[in-house]
Amino acid sequence: MNATPLATFAAATLLISLPAHAQNADRKFDGVTQRDGHLEVRTSDGNYLITPYSAGIIETTFVPKGETADPTSHAVVLAPAAVNTTLKQKAGSIEYATPGITVTISKSPFRIAYAYKGKPLVAEKRGYIHVTDDVARGSKDINKGAPRELEAIEFALDKNEALYGAGSRAVGMNRRGYRFTLYNKAHYGYGDHSELMGYTMPVALSSKMYAIHFDNPQTGYLDFDSAKNNSLTYEAIGGRKTYQVIAGDTWEDVVGNYTSLTGKQPLPPRWAFGNFAMRFGYRNEQQARETVDKFIADDIPLDAIVFDLFWFGKEIKGTMGNLAWDQDSFPNPAGMIADFQNKGVQTVVISEPFVLDTSSRWRDAVDKQVLATGVDGKPLAYDFYFGHTGLIDIFGKQGKDWLWDIYKGLHQQGVKGVWGDLGEPEVHPTETRHATGSADQVHNIYGHQWARLVAEGYQRDFPNERPFILMRAGYSGTQRYGIMPWSGDVNRGWDGLQSQPEISLQMGMQGVGYMHSDLGGFANPVLDNELYQRWLQYGVFQPVFRPHAQDEVPSEPVYREDRTRALAREAIRLRYRLLPYNYTLGFDNNQQGLPLMRPMLYEEPGNAKVRAMSSTYLWGKDFLVTPVLKQGAATAGVYFPARSAWFDFYTGERQAGGATRSVALTPDHVPVYVRAGAFIPMTKVVQSTRDYNTRHIELHYWHDASVKAGSGKLYDDDGLTAQAYEQGKYELLRFTSKLQGTALSLRVESELGKQYQRPQRGIALTVHNVTAAPSSVRIDGRVAVFAWDDATKLLTVELPASDQASRSVDILL
Repeated sequence: MNATPLATFAAATLLISLPAHAQNADRKFDGVTQRDGHLEVRTSDGNYLITPYSAGIIETTFVPKGETADPTSHAVVLAPAAVNTTLKQKAGSIEYATPGITVTISKSPFRIAYAYKGKPLVAEKRGYIHVTDDVARGSKDINKGAPRELEAIEFALDKNEALYGAGSRAVGMNRRGYRFTLYNKAHYGYGDHSELMGYTMPVALSSKMYAIHFDNPQTGYLDFDSAKNNSLTYEAIGGRKTYQVIAGDTWEDVVGNYTSLTGKQPLPPRWAFGNFAMRFGYRNEQQARETVDKFIADDIPLDAIVFDLFWFGKEIKGTMGNLAWDQDSFPNPAGMIADFQNKGVQTVVISEPFVLDTSSRWRDAVDKQVLATGVDGKPLAYDFYFGHTGLIDIFGKQGKDWLWDIYKGLHQQGVKGVWGDLGEPEVHPTETRHATGSADQVHNIYGHQWARLVAEGYQRDFPNERPFILMRAGYSGTQRYGIMPWSGDVNRGWDGLQSQPEISLQMGMQGVGYMHSDLGGFANPVLDNELYQRWLQYGVFQPVFRPHAQDEVPSEPVYREDRTRALAREAIRLRYRLLPYNYTLGFDNNQQGLPLMRPMLYEEPGNAKVRAMSSTYLWGKDFLVTPVLKQGAATAGVYFPARSAWFDFYTGERQAGGATRSVALTPDHVPVYVRAGAFIPMTKVVQSTRDYNTRHIELHYWHDASVKAGSGKLYDDDGLTAQAYEQGKYELLRFTSKLQGTALSLRVESELGKQYQRPQRGIALTVHNVTAAPSSVRIDGRVAVFAWDDATKLLTVELPASDQASRSVDILL
């Protein structure tokens, strides 16, 4: 195989691959052997190794003759299980089956096909082949000057299946028709369309409810039928010829199986669900202190302040790599950080993987062999926007230890979050050599290894703490290290806002549940109050609430005009009222891999009309959200899924499911609806999540005659301890409803971890859509006082504080 790096990968992003010779045109079946928990299929040009991981996950590796199998995966952490399999020999084929996936190997012509519980999923078309880049577009082997040869695996698609995946892109929800470059690359100032961004992944998902993950990080392409010949093709400069087919009965199963394979995201610290103060950037201690104090004075909740690169230098250029507080601008960083913590505000600082030769750490980095090298073995230095730089070799022990020591020192000062920027890496010359490979071999896992360094550093040195890792580049499985990725330097314009729901929804489908955007937009000094308001209102119902922008126009609401500040304040306060619900979404993501934002496809997988929909989405299971994405819009089309009725979160108006309706817009919120039969736990607003607890919760239930049984839950722990659930340091409240005739019964059951103390808890219960005054209400079997409002159709009742594990409310309607 030819694993020679690209001469200029930027030029190669435009190349169209052309088939050179189909390696399997004469591929012949030679035999099959079942051994050691896998199936080995021998062919005339190599061997297939087929390994089940579970009933819903199976892995296939092709090893061409003359090569040996490479066992190293950067994505997979699941060990193959002892799955019950059957092997059936037929005249012209062989069937190898788990309880879920069946692999059919046709002998002549040779072909491998996959099905799930009898339903065909996908099949290799030509399987492993070689393709050649179009030399006219500039892609040449840097050593031979000839067209660059790529290794590929080709599959056959149904003519009408929709495709998703390939990481972070903005091209529309159905991504079929594109050939995507697999090379993490920032796209500054992008708007509503971007085919290449900072977080690419070699994974394809289909509307037929399966995923194929290509288990190889090397640079290449993922072709979603760009030639319109019903082909899905993975192409790479070299490396493993390994892929996993992942299936399930529901979309929740598919993402659950995929995150079992590649790792579940740890639950972040609770303060990560709060509001962030951030800009590019705070230039001194006084400015930072004034900003925090202004949030408190304006009664706007705040949980973190984030320092951009001015924390280590007065200028944008020439200082990168200092990674130490500038003593002139920040004379007392430890004192400042401690003061912020006393106000419930955590400190996060930026770091980059580049060390400039003008920085204070350059000589130390060179002497300690921290930097990636050129082919001559010497540190490779080159020019980019910020100066003349070297790149930390995150793959070598010296680089990892050096950088972790810096993070450990910041942690001792009180810094609670790592912001890793430019981690694609933004500039990564092909001639760069790392401890484990060339630039183009390891480029796509640079951010992955960076997040891993931080996560493993915490596990080793601060094992009880949950890390906060804000980064914009990663790879398949980086979620297991706790990455909180953002969508890069988006344009501060309506076009920038329009692409954000798609990006987050797609990444959630690919296991990355916390993809979010710089709220308000980042790039360009645009003052558009309506845009800012609508972006922050959308921000309530996406994973991380973090306004950030170039500071010619402030990103913080406290520096905006009165009307804009007031609307932003209401959005942020709603975010805090929803803390019990949102934190529980984080728990479900941690346990099951469930995205926080979910596309309509999850709700109606068989409905072709929703396959390409991102304009309306689910926040968790029970909120239906339609962001306002157009300037001056007076109405929005909201799609109401058919399986439920839906209630306006603000007015209580009921909407039947199964249609798109035009909804009038108001300036103070975006359209938000709640599923009939849903329980939504809420709380009173706190200035910081430090002050949050569940000793008193507001529990909302949306009653509807169509719902005979409903359910919900609330997860709680101390918000700080790593693996609190696994250690038994948690409480899980389960809510259920049952409607029989005119009798509505609501139950709260508390499951307690062995290392947790259940608090005395009061519950303010609100039952929505009660159309007449109940004839009676009982709490824990006793007659209770209640209030009912004819205008709002709200029934309210207080459950007094109690440490009982089970509570009940019985309502006779």
